[in-house]
Amino acid sequence: MVDMYIIDLFVIGLLLLMVTLGSGWIARLPLSFAIIYLLVGIFLGPYALGLIQLRRDQVFNNELLERITELVVIISVFGCGLKIIRPLNLRVWDITVRLIIFLMPISIFALAAVGKLFLGMNWGEAILLGAILAPTDPVLASEVQLTNINDQDELRFGLTSEGGLNDALAFPFVFFGLHALENDNWGSWFKQWIAVDLIWAIASAIFMGIVVAKSIVWIDDKIQNSLPSNELMEDFIALSIILLTYSLTELVNGYGFLGVFVAGLVVQRSYKNHEKPLAQLEFIEEAEKLLEVGTILLLGSILLFKPMLNYAVQSLLVIILLFLIIRPVGVWISTIGKRPLESRRRTFHPGTRWLFGWFGIRGVGSLYYLAYAFGHGLKGEVAEQIAWITYTTIVVSVIVHGISATPLMKWYERNLAN
Repeated sequence: MVDMYIIDLFVIGLLLLMVTLGSGWIARLPLSFAIIYLLVGIFLGPYALGLIQLRRDQVFNNELLERITELVVIISVFGCGLKIIRPLNLRVWDITVRLIIFLMPISIFALAAVGKLFLGMNWGEAILLGAILAPTDPVLASEVQLTNINDQDELRFGLTSEGGLNDALAFPFVFFGLHALENDNWGSWFKQWIAVDLIWAIASAIFMGIVVAKSIVWIDDKIQNSLPSNELMEDFIALSIILLTYSLTELVNGYGFLGVFVAGLVVQRSYKNHEKPLAQLEFIEEAEKLLEVGTILLLGSILLFKPMLNYAVQSLLVIILLFLIIRPVGVWISTIGKRPLESRRRTFHPGTRWLFGWFGIRGVGSLYYLAYAFGHGLKGEVAEQIAWITYTTIVVSVIVHGISATPLMKWYERNLAN
């Protein structure tokens, strides 16, 4: 009898070979690689080969999903930070501030209202749903993000910085929802939520991201001047910064995702040798692509027809409202009066604002928050409800955004890009 683990390795290796060799053809199609991974994951799941099973005897291995998605997200947000070389001032980051300060709360509370008014949830459950689905994804959004460190396009910059930040800054609202699930007397924990989950966790993450990254870069520069390390090993410096920043930030009860994003920004600006961050970025992007394969395969493998059908109407309602109303209207509100940098226009072109609204890609970040909620109090019927709405939303996002990303970005670059 052949070990199923060996079969899994064979299938994944074959998939990587086929996708790599066929990447030239795939790039010409209105498809994303994530769609292919998703289809293969479904094929490897219980409805076909049954090679990947996160559900055994009706028990869902949420811890495995949480750890895998956690690793993917921290690598991806570090890469987002490394891509950004813009000066750290409010004028340059105005679009990011607007998307985080205005758009994300609008998205969370609008989705919460949908959950409360139409899905039969209480406010705690509804806010948790909003927090899980509000973050845009830095992993699956590579086609609409900055292409390199010299890319100054404001649409790409806004989507890259938003994806890097809101995967961290949705966490306070996830905690808010979990607190409300545990105790519906908000007054007994609200002040602690403000002090610890909002102020302390964000401030400590920013501090740790700066300190850890600067310390490692300083040590690396000093050692390289006296005894250069093996060039093949240099890329692992990036992984060490990611893991050390994340772990140390989490140890002081900060948001590790935010700490790692800040570390990426700091690393990009701290090395004396400016080629190093570029080499690290190339390595991080390769690691991210590899982990993306595994994550989307897992997503495909856990999809089950019956529960998706049971919650299909609710999922469709959330998807239509989120993709076509909540996100676009939220972006329109958030960009009122926003003047693009280095442009004669007084405000963003309506087409650019529409693209900001459309490219609210949902993916690995939402999977992580869902798995985290499973392990911290989300259970029962509402857990199934939130889970299958989330899975279906991500699947639809992978498909519709994956198909539309390339043609829409080509149209944007021809007609609207500066």
